[in-house]
Amino acid sequence: MSELIKKQLVIDGKTENSSNNETFLSINPATEEAFAEIQQATKEDAQKAILSARKSFDGGKWRSASPGAKAKVLWRIGELIIKYRDELAELETKDTGKPISETKNIDVPLSADLFRFYAGAVSKIHGETIPVNGNFFHYTLREPVGVLGLIVPWNFPLLLACRKVAPAIACGNSAILKPAEISSLTALRLGEICLEAGLPEGVLNVISGKGSVVGQALVDSALVDGIAFTGSTNIGQNLMRSGAVNVKRLALELGGKSPNIVFADSDLETAIKMAAIAIFYNKGEVCTAGSRLFVEEKIYDEFTEKLSERAKKLVPGDPMNEKTRLGPLVSKEQLEKVAGYVKIGTEQGAKLSAGGEKFDIGNGGKGYFFKPTVFTNVENSMTIAQEEIFGPVLSVIKFSDVEDVIQKANDSLFGLAAGIWTNNLKKAHYVAHKINAGTVWINTYNVYDAASPYGGNKMSGFGKESGMEAIYEFYTRSKTVWVDLNF
Repeated sequence: MSELIKKQLVIDGKTENSSNNETFLSINPATEEAFAEIQQATKEDAQKAILSARKSFDGGKWRSASPGAKAKVLWRIGELIIKYRDELAELETKDTGKPISETKNIDVPLSADLFRFYAGAVSKIHGETIPVNGNFFHYTLREPVGVLGLIVPWNFPLLLACRKVAPAIACGNSAILKPAEISSLTALRLGEICLEAGLPEGVLNVISGKGSVVGQALVDSALVDGIAFTGSTNIGQNLMRSGAVNVKRLALELGGKSPNIVFADSDLETAIKMAAIAIFYNKGEVCTAGSRLFVEEKIYDEFTEKLSERAKKLVPGDPMNEKTRLGPLVSKEQLEKVAGYVKIGTEQGAKLSAGGEKFDIGNGGKGYFFKPTVFTNVENSMTIAQEEIFGPVLSVIKFSDVEDVIQKANDSLFGLAAGIWTNNLKKAHYVAHKINAGTVWINTYNVYDAASPYGGNKMSGFGKESGMEAIYEFYTRSKTVWVDLNF
């Protein structure tokens, strides 16, 4: 075994061990072997990070810095992310099982783009002058919220961390970043990169550890003004309950069960290819995964047959190989969860048309690899069509016409994203307006940009990430000022 990578907490401008020196191991999901040892933060460490953030915010060094000064640091962070691209990509791949071609060419560049975008946005954060009755000068200010807890999941550790950190510090807030325990490495490395770029001490603290200890400490603290969370709906509900005690500001990006709708008048070959990408990209461990595929009945048989054949040809492999397009699931727990849903789908009468089992890539059965799975003859009421599986499992559902598919697509607790495939532009816009989702893609899927707001409806959460909307919805607050001009 090679020597373990060791990572410390980032608190108050320094890297340091946890208060009790306890650590945990990061397991490579492709080999099931430990490759990194990470400091496990305690409640005391969380409190120290909170106090550091509070001190930095109240001291005002960063939030009072000029827009130009902030922009230079943010841009530098983006440059350093690209400089350390290979290192970050390798850490991400070994931590999560994501193929190296994706971490290197998608995750890392998009992470850098977020800091570049918000470097440019810093000088565009402003209030308004508003005409009011009476002889008053009346205006609003946009101010940073204060100290923010940023809690991110394990499926896109670096990208989702940057999606929160970049706007948080661009707006002058101080923050504590809490990554998922099983994927902490790139978040901790991001903390080091921010310090290297010149971000003042305490503006960003990064603490790894158990959510029940560290994450809960952030939610419970009266010194933390807001929580931005990405993760499961269940945990989001618990955060709302806990945050109610301090009436804490929240932004929640939760689960999804996104409908991907294919009409008979679409470009079928492209739709088949993209339907596979929509569910199998990142092993299906994507909040917006097109996990409910609705296919118009007149093309259903042909479409599902070709799609199933395509799924069978997509073979999992070593994520460190540049040619691999499907890596292992992130953990043994996730593998067992996905396998459990496949069993439920079969028991409830869905037809298993592809995959459905663990896969051996030729290394003695090690690794949490799972075959791309397609269920046909699925009813929208089935468990596999209603609950988020977070794996490479696709439910294909038949529909008859536009109104039928709108009703079925909206028959879900979630409302994160949706896809529409048709060559009829009027139909595309009509359905896009009728679907209850935060993002709708037409003749494309899973496209993102730092400038584009992202977030969901219903039990997929509330609040927006990315774009200027994130600044105005969560990372700043408005203050109204009245000036009496009467003599």
